[in-house]
Amino acid sequence: MKLIFAGTPDFSAAHLRALIDSEHQLIAVYTQPDRPAGRGKKLQPSPVKKLALEAGIPVYQPASLRDADAQQQLADLGADAMVVVAYGLILPEAVLQAPRLGCINVHASLLPRWRGAAPIQRAIEAGDTKTGTTIMQMDAGLDTGAMLATASVDIGPQTTAASLHDALAECGAPLLIDVLADLAGHQARAQRQDDALANYAHKILKLEAEIDWTRSAAELDLAIRAFNPFPVCFSMLEGQRIKIWSATPAGNAPLSEPPGTILRTGRDGILVNCGAGQLAIQRLQLPGGKPLDAEQALNGSADILSVGKQFQLPKADD
Repeated sequence: MKLIFAGTPDFSAAHLRALIDSEHQLIAVYTQPDRPAGRGKKLQPSPVKKLALEAGIPVYQPASLRDADAQQQLADLGADAMVVVAYGLILPEAVLQAPRLGCINVHASLLPRWRGAAPIQRAIEAGDTKTGTTIMQMDAGLDTGAMLATASVDIGPQTTAASLHDALAECGAPLLIDVLADLAGHQARAQRQDDALANYAHKILKLEAEIDWTRSAAELDLAIRAFNPFPVCFSMLEGQRIKIWSATPAGNAPLSEPPGTILRTGRDGILVNCGAGQLAIQRLQLPGGKPLDAEQALNGSADILSVGKQFQLPKADD
């Protein structure tokens, strides 16, 4: 088939790479406009743009697809289908209807469980033990289209957003190729979503990453893994912002020390009291430094991370 691909981040690029290696003809790639990044804030192309240019595929970067000229330009390409993976722009009805077989989307959730911007993080944060990838036929709603195929991925006790991202990309790319091998057939067998089972995966906000030690150790473990590698959970200690990359629930006995109090330090981590249970911090990052295992951090900052010190609770107005 003649395909248009629309996507922006690394997750999208993994699927574009599979399409480049397939029998299909990629006639155009759509991606977000270049954004400033890095210390110099120079304009940087998206991972999808870089890959498309390497493969010699024409790249389009409209700021919006609501413009009539942009819509006509896309329609004139004469695509059989458009594959959309984490593109980042809303597709108006005119775009959804332009390709002969419409637009299909690769979504990082077992729909309708998590619709919206952050399905990977929200699945971990909610304590889900399973997620997956859904290929769906796009409609005017937010991730509400009929499902063409799914593939499941387990969420384990050490799963982070980073590792789950990679696992979903690995299973999503071959699933996409399978669907495209008989797209009309999959469309004929498509299953409608049950809206009653849907949850909205809100965009991740940096302020969510501040640890509230009055929560249970189990809840904090989920949040820390969900927000690794972005925005990374943190807590203030002795006026310093400490990033916490990895931690494990390490006790359930109720203790009298206030939540956030460091109870013990050693090779097995920095044990902190929580609203329910205790959490052993195993990997952390001090300001100006790099992420370190707890033992390494203690070697250089034992005074800050000493027993009895108390991580600050979030301010009420945060």
